[in-house]
Amino acid sequence: MSKSSVFFLLICAFVLAGCNTVEGMGKDLEKAGEAVQKSTK
Repeated sequence: MSKSSVFFLLICAFVLAGCNTVEGMGKDLEKAGEAVQKSTK
């Protein structure tokens, strides 16, 4: 498994554990997606 895949899975686990609302989850997922895009460049 590549480092970016592991990073993405860790972010997903953190987001799912840390957010309480759908709106918060959307914002967290957006930030996670941006972080993954930056890590792959």
